[in-house]
Amino acid sequence: MPVFAPAIPMHLIDIGANLTHSSFQHDIGQVLQRARAQGVDQLVITGASREGSPQALELARRHPGLYATAGVHPHHATEYDGETDALLRELVAAPEVRAVGETGLDYHRDLSPRATQQFAFEQQLQIALDCGKPLFLHQRDAHDDFMSILKPVRDKLAAVVVHCFTGTRAELFDYLDIDCHIGITGWICDERRGTHLREIVGNIPANRLMIETDSPYLLPRNVKPMPSHRRNEPMYLAHICEEVARDRREDTAVTAAATTATAKAFFGI
Repeated sequence: MPVFAPAIPMHLIDIGANLTHSSFQHDIGQVLQRARAQGVDQLVITGASREGSPQALELARRHPGLYATAGVHPHHATEYDGETDALLRELVAAPEVRAVGETGLDYHRDLSPRATQQFAFEQQLQIALDCGKPLFLHQRDAHDDFMSILKPVRDKLAAVVVHCFTGTRAELFDYLDIDCHIGITGWICDERRGTHLREIVGNIPANRLMIETDSPYLLPRNVKPMPSHRRNEPMYLAHICEEVARDRREDTAVTAAATTATAKAFFGI
């Protein structure tokens, strides 16, 4: 396949890659090779369901340089019960699991009832409080409820990242005001809906900014050459880094070094 080549060598960490997705089953080894060839040295595999979180841990154990999260995404909130809670508590005790989540609220698609999403979110906040590990959070079209649940316990939590941030300037500052980290994806490359991110990404302090692909989703729309299969991969993190650097008006090497240092500190890697 054609390979995107970054302009300068980088050492990057993809903080959110859904490598347990079925589209990676046939070529995960090659995916990781391509990522490392483009400077993506370490990855955090997202655990987002009762089934996927153990798979994320297993994948992290098989491949050096990979880590995992363990959680239940709001789309899967209806599966959250006592057994799921016990499973997540077992998973987060593993050293390879570096954060609780993906959890939060998603009112854009409402694949689970909102009250059920809120319950699952609150339960996973409690797991994070109990284990002392960082939180990997998702929020879409649910900012007010998200803040009302998160803010009262924020001071008792370890580090928190609002991953795949796509929100408004006001939402960004709400998160920064309660000491959250921000994850930026290839959404920023989307001329249809990501233009506002280009205007506000420079407001994120360097020690609060991290980058991610959210593979296999959100392939950057302006990456060249564009793969025919349209599957996003961790290798394209270098492109996202270049785009973020441009919008922050800083050298790509500065953005790469800062986001990597921030991710290392956040996840303890």
